[in-house]
Amino acid sequence: VPVMIILFSIILKIEKTNIFQVLGVIFSLLGVLFIISKADFEVFKNLAFEKGDLFALFAMISWSLYSALLKKKNYGLSPITLLQVVIGLGVIFLIPMYAIDYIYIGNRITINTNFILVLSYVVLLPGIISFFFWIKGVALIGANRAGIYLHLMPILAAILAMIIFDEVLLFYHYIGGIFIISGILLSNKKNA
Repeated sequence: VPVMIILFSIILKIEKTNIFQVLGVIFSLLGVLFIISKADFEVFKNLAFEKGDLFALFAMISWSLYSALLKKKNYGLSPITLLQVVIGLGVIFLIPMYAIDYIYIGNRITINTNFILVLSYVVLLPGIISFFFWIKGVALIGANRAGIYLHLMPILAAILAMIIFDEVLLFYHYIGGIFIISGILLSNKKNA
């Protein structure tokens, strides 16, 4: 996604991209690849793509374009109102998906305590709070610089796995983390 954000920013002339941002995103992407491959780049030779991967690709393109356009357009809306519009459009998009899932596949929602807790978490943290901060972050520092912070996810996931599941951080986590942090620092450097 950070790579696509920079590409959309360049193609649509939304935000000036400097060499440090390009190098930073390359460094951090290498770090991400280092972590997800567990330092075995042969893994990438055996990747097999499924239909679901097309949805993921579409989601990446959509998120990248949305993020780049956040900086370009002055919508005349406060961040919270813009968030309401995005959520409203998302619900409209998901209603047919839910109907297909319910009618044709037969999946039914069982409302119980676990469902309510999970739904509350998803709505509040990743649904509302993170989107609000994303909108504010892009407005403050731009899509190019904000986007590269998405590469922190593998590091944060590894730390959470260590805390919650007692997993051990291995050398590839550290090497990948060094590349990611270096890329973020580099991308925030200004042209001299």
